[in-house]
Amino acid sequence: MKLADLISVAKGELPADLVLANARVVNVFTGEVEPGNVAICGDRIAGVGDYHQAKQVLDLGGKYLAPGLINGHTHLESSMLDIGQYAQAVVSRGTLALVTDLHEIANVCGLDGIRYVLNCARRLPLELFLMAPSCVPATHLETSGANLDSQAIRQLLKLKDCIGLGEVMNFPGVINADADVLRKIDLAQGKVVDGHAPGVTGKDLTAYITAGIHSDHESVSLDEAREKLRQGMYVMIREGSSEKNLDALLPLVTDKTYKRCFFVVDDRSCVDLLRDGDIDAVVRKAIRSGLDPVRAIQMATINTAEYFRLDRLGAVAPGYLANLIAISELSDLKIDMVFYRGRLVAKEGKPLFPVYRPSSEGLTNTVNIKPFNIEALRLPASGETEPVIELVPGQIITRKRLERVKVANGVVISDINRDILKLAVVERHKATGNIGLGLVMGLGLKRGALASSIAHDSHNIIAVGTNDEDIFTAIKEIERLQGGLVVAADGKVLASLALPIAGLLSDEPLEVVVSKLEKLERLAMNLGTALLAPFATLSFLALPVIPELRLTDLGLVDVNEFKLIK
Repeated sequence: MKLADLISVAKGELPADLVLANARVVNVFTGEVEPGNVAICGDRIAGVGDYHQAKQVLDLGGKYLAPGLINGHTHLESSMLDIGQYAQAVVSRGTLALVTDLHEIANVCGLDGIRYVLNCARRLPLELFLMAPSCVPATHLETSGANLDSQAIRQLLKLKDCIGLGEVMNFPGVINADADVLRKIDLAQGKVVDGHAPGVTGKDLTAYITAGIHSDHESVSLDEAREKLRQGMYVMIREGSSEKNLDALLPLVTDKTYKRCFFVVDDRSCVDLLRDGDIDAVVRKAIRSGLDPVRAIQMATINTAEYFRLDRLGAVAPGYLANLIAISELSDLKIDMVFYRGRLVAKEGKPLFPVYRPSSEGLTNTVNIKPFNIEALRLPASGETEPVIELVPGQIITRKRLERVKVANGVVISDINRDILKLAVVERHKATGNIGLGLVMGLGLKRGALASSIAHDSHNIIAVGTNDEDIFTAIKEIERLQGGLVVAADGKVLASLALPIAGLLSDEPLEVVVSKLEKLERLAMNLGTALLAPFATLSFLALPVIPELRLTDLGLVDVNEFKLIK
């Protein structure tokens, strides 16, 4: 596209490449819906209004035309899909831009993992904006596969695709003025810096914001989100697969506050992407909960674009990229057509573009465990009570409890009747032999074990079970697969999903991955769990930057104290 041609089409002197006629245009600037035709020249919108001359005219027959949706904070690796399959899932649902720090694959493979995703994304109808991952590893309380220091961050921030610094999860490091953390923030001066401040309030929150961090996606209560909003933060309202905050936070959105709020998913499974959608699912739920449909679209488009300074995205207006969605009904956000840079790329939920996948050489065979036997899983009793991680339904925060435990021959064993189960994290990057052992309540297993090589954020192997034999069986199967999810019972593997790329991503098609994951979740339910997403829940139990209690390969972490306690 030549700028002169774009101007000529806007003036009506040249025919457009494409006119989308008889549209009801969602104006995200005024909150109105306006009739009109949209003229497209190359990859840009030339004008909205009385345009008829075009090489091609597509009559929308009164359908609504809105900007493509923008997912402002997501970890695409949590879908377990290779990037091409991920794009097929979300583009057909109207997501045409996403902001991600890729810190999951970076924690395993470093800069090579980031380059792999970026190279692939450039061949797909999807705008992918990188936030340089600020916390690889997230803390010193775990063993990661890589370490991105200040020099690596400097290198990433120079990339064209990089628009800022990713969520600063080490909030204690910021509050206590840790030199390395502050150095990374300094490098991002002039760019957006995302936050991660679960439960941080008062002067600690003030100190965190003072460092130049102006967003947060971790609020779980209305009061928490309101305090952050009042102190100048943008509030990302999150609705993921295991982190569901929309119901609690939606009352924050008013005529006075909505411009400082936008929707994100953070982590969303491939099952949810296929069955329910991506950011479109959040918009639909917000509308069902009473939010005006146009406002819901604003919070998934222009608000996100303005926070991240994405000047050509988020609106149906002159000069903007022609990333558009045609919607038959606003009330249920039924998306009929998706246009990326003026090209039709999905229709009636079906992608119309091929999948590109570069070689993943160098990102496989990442599971490197020091040999161990089942005796290494024994947890010696240290007294009548032990610290226990308690799940909070629908959230990724946990509670720290002290509970009387079941002991046999001097070792703690799972107490199925009280739902206190053995939890293990096995280091899998450097064969250190580290194995963290602990207890968790709330998973509900009555027999067997679950294991995963997805364990945020360092992605060691995490396993939970009713007995050591099944836990050991599940871990050894993940080692054999070189990454994946496993269900085991009675000393046997019942089912698995291989994740050979960094131990995080499958190399199979979307529908195959979804089918295998759904089978694993059904088997987990047969073993007793009532959780809708047990593997997603399990994956967060090793994340030592979310209160209150976590387990890493180094041991139990009290997140509030930010130290190992066992």
